[in-house]
Amino acid sequence: MLDMQNVWGAELGPYLSNTIAAHVANEPWQLEAYFRLRREVFVTEQRLFEGSDVDEQDASATAIVAVNQIAGMADEVVGTVRIYPTESGTWFGGRLAVSARYRSRRSVGTSLICAAVSTAHARGCERFLATIQLNNVGYFEQHHFATLEPVEVCGQPHHLMQADLRHFPSRAAHAHRPVYADVAAVSVRRGRRA
Repeated sequence: MLDMQNVWGAELGPYLSNTIAAHVANEPWQLEAYFRLRREVFVTEQRLFEGSDVDEQDASATAIVAVNQIAGMADEVVGTVRIYPTESGTWFGGRLAVSARYRSRRSVGTSLICAAVSTAHARGCERFLATIQLNNVGYFEQHHFATLEPVEVCGQPHHLMQADLRHFPSRAAHAHRPVYADVAAVSVRRGRRA
């Protein structure tokens, strides 16, 4: 009898959707998954925090999620980022996390970055900053961010980086107008607005 789980003699991995859409979290299950994925990445995996990575910024932050889609339906939160205003016209992005299964698909991060900066831009952002882990600085440079200075966060080296807002159109990434990963990736590569 044919083994349906192992047809070609190799273990079958989980299905990874090619359709990823980033938008402001707007359903309870998305917010639950948003905090769960952040905890998995920043507390359990990276051990940057003990117990929880939630801080005072979460009270005013906008949660943005990247959701994979299967047959046009939202299936699972596979990435997160938050944005929040600080002082006049300055916004911060942070807690960008991608599910371990989807990290090879760099477009998940791209859709989150584009959704985050564009949404902040639509809400009056004149300067968008983020503290980026050292091993991700090159990735953010590819996404039109420039280093302002090296900093230390949670005892780890980071760079304080600023986005070039000319590459991020002023539009909110709401559920009815998400940022699709494939479109965002092409726009970033070409240096055009996402």
